[in-house]
Amino acid sequence: MVDQSGARSIASPPARPKAIGRLRLPVAAMAALTPAWLIILLVYLGTTVWTVQISLTKSRMLPSNEFAGLSQYQRLFGTARWSNSIENVLTFGVVYVLGAMVVGLLLAIAIDRRVRFESAWRTMFLYPYALSFIVTGLMWQWLMNPEIGIQATARAAGLGWFTFDWTTRSDMAIYAVALAGIWQSAGLVMVLMLAGLRGIDADLWRATRIEGIPMWRTYLTIVLPQLGPSVATAFMLLTMGAVRTFDLVVALTNGGPGQSTEVPAKFIMDSLFARQDLGLATAGATVMLFTVMAVTIPILYARDIWARRQNGRL
Repeated sequence: MVDQSGARSIASPPARPKAIGRLRLPVAAMAALTPAWLIILLVYLGTTVWTVQISLTKSRMLPSNEFAGLSQYQRLFGTARWSNSIENVLTFGVVYVLGAMVVGLLLAIAIDRRVRFESAWRTMFLYPYALSFIVTGLMWQWLMNPEIGIQATARAAGLGWFTFDWTTRSDMAIYAVALAGIWQSAGLVMVLMLAGLRGIDADLWRATRIEGIPMWRTYLTIVLPQLGPSVATAFMLLTMGAVRTFDLVVALTNGGPGQSTEVPAKFIMDSLFARQDLGLATAGATVMLFTVMAVTIPILYARDIWARRQNGRL
């Protein structure tokens, strides 16, 4: 620019903001997050460490600092009720996870075909997931009651041969619990799978139609392998839910008939409150903690590897 004397002058660049101004936002954000970090450290991490520490002591009704090594774990795995609960949760977990995955995927595929009233169908299938497991357990307890439930209704309609008394049979009760869990969780899987399906390029569908590839083969061999993150997320959530199952069992069967639906979480709660055996209960809780970690960490790692390969970074 030209000043009054006719000489050219170079305009000075605008002043940069001070470094202190740039630091205000991170400091304020960290100050706002401090209570949350304290809660995580003290409540979650602190109680987890305390639980593991108590499981290594001779605690009974009250906490004790007398070190006992792995004796509580030896007692735990030497208890027939704990072994039975492990078998039950494995049976429940396999049926529940696979059933919810298959039903949720089929629902997602059906809705992905752009059916009419799609929003209404999505809401209806997802609604059970909004219910608590207590509500689901009580509802299915009524439905499976031979005196007032589905069996009684069917027989009143003239179907005298129909039976649906799973909750009263020790060989079928765990499958009744799995059926109630599938009914509630299939909607969550549907939403996750539908999000993955909607992210697939439309050109892929056009190419399969041009090539004349059957629809079932397209989903099985082309589409499903691309749903890696959705499948991993759904599998992880369902597996964690299966390991921690407690309220659904209590509301539906209360661990019966006998101990046919006893699960580790119920064993731990009974040991803690009914039998007042703190050391045994914390040992069971620690086993459950490391079981969940053993399941979730590999899944998260595999999902990250899959995402990196999809982005071309590996």
